[in-house]
Amino acid sequence: QWGVFGDAWSEGSLDRAFLVSLVVTVVITVTQLVTSVLAAYSFAFLRYPGKSVLFALTIATLLLPIEVTLVVNARTIRAWDWLDSIQGLTAPFLASAFGIFLIRQAFLSVPNDLKDAALLEGYSHWRFMWRVAVPVSRPAVASFALVALLTAWGQYTWPRIAVTDTDWEPLQIRLASLAVQNIDRSNIGFAGALIASVPIFVLLVIFQRQLIRGLTAGAVKG
Repeated sequence: QWGVFGDAWSEGSLDRAFLVSLVVTVVITVTQLVTSVLAAYSFAFLRYPGKSVLFALTIATLLLPIEVTLVVNARTIRAWDWLDSIQGLTAPFLASAFGIFLIRQAFLSVPNDLKDAALLEGYSHWRFMWRVAVPVSRPAVASFALVALLTAWGQYTWPRIAVTDTDWEPLQIRLASLAVQNIDRSNIGFAGALIASVPIFVLLVIFQRQLIRGLTAGAVKG
């Protein structure tokens, strides 16, 4: 019964949830890309005291599950009156240690000849980063962008803390509510899940090669 998709869309108010999830995903993905590229360039090309220690501390945050920072982050956004807002949904995720590590490894593989040529041309660090380092490392940057997008789109735990108004519920929260409200009609919940998976499916089909190339770049030499 194809009408079940329309029922899921209307009963779950998925139009508003789609918009919230889309905005949150775009903000998180773009900001993580910018911060990861800048930090990765710093760790790969710049020299300053304490760089190794700072990089080790950054990578160490990968060992921390979200539950460790959940209470502190929740108290922070409540204190700043950021509940039910885009900044409240995105602020804890504007930087990514995984992205910094992945892009740094790609930057370290930039040939020395390109560095020397850029130095002779008088390139500044900013110009070298955007004109040379990022284009050469495009597979890794693109794969991280896709990973960041998928992670942001599928968020569930943090929005449960940061949202109290149903108008600000992202897609995953609305899908859970839709399934609970229609226990006797499980096809409604499945239809909503299928609708939510369409953008992810399309992105994975289109960018699967870039994802594989980026995540395996530098794994084999020779």
